[in-house]
Amino acid sequence: MLPLLAVLVVAFTALFVDAAAPATRDCVGLKGVNPRCLSKEAAYQREYFYIGGRHVPYPVLGGNLVVDQLYVEKLIPSKGVQQPYPLVFFHGGGSAGSIWLQTPDNRKGFASYFIDFGYAVYLVDQTSVGRATQNDLPGYPLRIGSTAEIAERGFSAPEITNDYPQSQLHTQWPGQNGTIGDPIFDAFAAQFIPLTSNLTRQELSMRASGCELLSLIGRSYLISHSIGALHPILLSNDCPALVAGNINLEPTTIPFQSYTGNATSSAGRTPNRPWGLTNTPITYDPPAAASSELRTVDNETDTPALRSCIYQAEPARRLPEIAKVKYVALTGEASPHITYDQCVVNYLRQAGVKAEWIKLGEIGIQGNGHFGFLEENNGEIAKVVARWIKRADQE
Repeated sequence: MLPLLAVLVVAFTALFVDAAAPATRDCVGLKGVNPRCLSKEAAYQREYFYIGGRHVPYPVLGGNLVVDQLYVEKLIPSKGVQQPYPLVFFHGGGSAGSIWLQTPDNRKGFASYFIDFGYAVYLVDQTSVGRATQNDLPGYPLRIGSTAEIAERGFSAPEITNDYPQSQLHTQWPGQNGTIGDPIFDAFAAQFIPLTSNLTRQELSMRASGCELLSLIGRSYLISHSIGALHPILLSNDCPALVAGNINLEPTTIPFQSYTGNATSSAGRTPNRPWGLTNTPITYDPPAAASSELRTVDNETDTPALRSCIYQAEPARRLPEIAKVKYVALTGEASPHITYDQCVVNYLRQAGVKAEWIKLGEIGIQGNGHFGFLEENNGEIAKVVARWIKRADQE
């Protein structure tokens, strides 16, 4: 029988070895939930707030409800804020602000890069989504965020269905093959949640709550993904003095129409956004009293490699408020958006906005699909965004 002291030494050594196990433990994807796995996130201090909203009577319950509030997480670097302007992140459709925190294979999330760069970071859950789900059920009816098949075809494995030739360049998905059964895809698909089908109501509440948030935190850069890019456009229109720059990771589809969110495909075309870029009115010059006053023209050939766009008929109305804000779009070379992001960029340019377009493949960042900020080279994309912000700060 071992002496008691020897038993204690063996037990302590085993405990110490197991505590050191994260260096060799498999912590990929959902395995990262193990308490022995170390987080890849940046070190930060966290607070949360509900911004905006209002009390409205709800006769069915004989009381009042708070509606239209925006959920906001405030993440401050543990080493302190070292950058002049905060960053506000807007998630895309069918996801929530948590998507910026880490990748589905449990690598460092996009927001963490900017926390390490010294930025104060704010993550929002848009009204009706996630922790900003609304008690006004009739005002915010919900629809399905995405099916697994739409996610495969448009996001994680577009090369399989080959809907457009650039899809064959997709190489950066972090899992096995980006389809059902790939554990990284399954973790990714599990993040999709319902969103409201009443985009008019959501836009109106985001306009009010978003500008209120900026009035509280000060001038900020807005970073958005996909349909989330609607809201920085609206805030640029409504409170441009509070927006330092508008950074769009593959902005929401095309003017007056949508290519995404259809029942069976990631690339169908449906009417949408009657005000060009939005469902609710934005400021044009000369003014437009109704969206029907916007004269349009579709003057391009539509091919799988380069989709046609709807622009304003000349002479085009200007977007004087949105033009006050610096704008950039970033597009992955293998994403469906490489076939149609020119529609948004050119629409803005036609309306007097100095819109930049960074095609990631042309600057050596290759192989990305629609969710590039989750893919293998997301750190390289973060550096491109950080450099753009630095340049904008100096202008």
